[in-house]
Amino acid sequence: MDTAERLDLVTRHTTEVVTEDELRTLFEESDPSAYIGYAPTGEMHIGHFTTMRKLADFLRAGVDVTVLIADLHAHLDDNKSPFDLLDARSAYYETAIEGMIEAAGADPEDVTFVRGTDFQLDEEYTLEMYRMAAETTISRTQRAASEVVRESESPNLGGLIYPLMQTLDVKALDADIAYGGVDQRGIYMLSREILPDHGGESPICLFAPLLSGLSGGKMSASDEASKVNLTDSPDEVDEKINQAYCPAGEVEENGVLEYLQHLVFPVLDVRGDSFVVERPEEYGGDLTYESYDEVESDFVSGELHPADLKPSAASAISDVIDPVRERLADEDELLAEAYPEKYGAE
Repeated sequence: MDTAERLDLVTRHTTEVVTEDELRTLFEESDPSAYIGYAPTGEMHIGHFTTMRKLADFLRAGVDVTVLIADLHAHLDDNKSPFDLLDARSAYYETAIEGMIEAAGADPEDVTFVRGTDFQLDEEYTLEMYRMAAETTISRTQRAASEVVRESESPNLGGLIYPLMQTLDVKALDADIAYGGVDQRGIYMLSREILPDHGGESPICLFAPLLSGLSGGKMSASDEASKVNLTDSPDEVDEKINQAYCPAGEVEENGVLEYLQHLVFPVLDVRGDSFVVERPEEYGGDLTYESYDEVESDFVSGELHPADLKPSAASAISDVIDPVRERLADEDELLAEAYPEKYGAE
């Protein structure tokens, strides 16, 4: 695979690359490494899947991939995960991520999993964090973490340490590429700015898009109707999609279309499958699509009506998450340990 092919694989379905020229040079000179970090807080959902699916592209392009289960970060961010639940939630995240990688057509055995507590308590790491804290202003760290860490008028100190640790993670994991949702941009721009002064190199950054919620606007982890969970049954997926905000001809903040664009079609492409919209013969019969752009074009023109799109989209989405759903169904004890309020004994 030549540099152009590797570059296309790694950059497709991303929102921004900082910078593409640096990435091209990296591919020409070596086999790079990439990492993504996830703080094990709430249950993983389809928004995580659209981001995690990208790891299959990294692997196909010959990139060495590390997934950081950032357990300490989960506690630092306004105690979103109580300390006594960190181990169980970390185990759940690893299991769910393995399922997503496999469902995207790659082998999870090719990915290295690391927990923050494996190295973030080491003396060298801690000393460098103190140095970084001494040289970085509160306003700079708040600005960097504003899209990631829960904000308040009187923030906890942990939320200010969070972006400094994430910056040091790049160095500690020896990552050439830092990958994450576009909400991570502020932190990784801070990393590019200050990491060279702390024994590391500015990472190349790739950012994945964030999905709109099914009810319109931003997806909310606390709003069940705004997202598809990885454990949702086919009937639950069907119900959520059929009730979703999907006005005829409108693409903006249309979560149904975004699910198709950023998850369904990339997975169908790997499988060599098409997306079929079933319609009665009296309304023109079935429609077969090889690309998302074809779907959007027909949707905007009115050829494809939401009432026809939604059932087929729900079926395709359910099919894509099915391998993950099955894997998690076999881990009911793990879910109960990680989220006792929802899955624990009555």
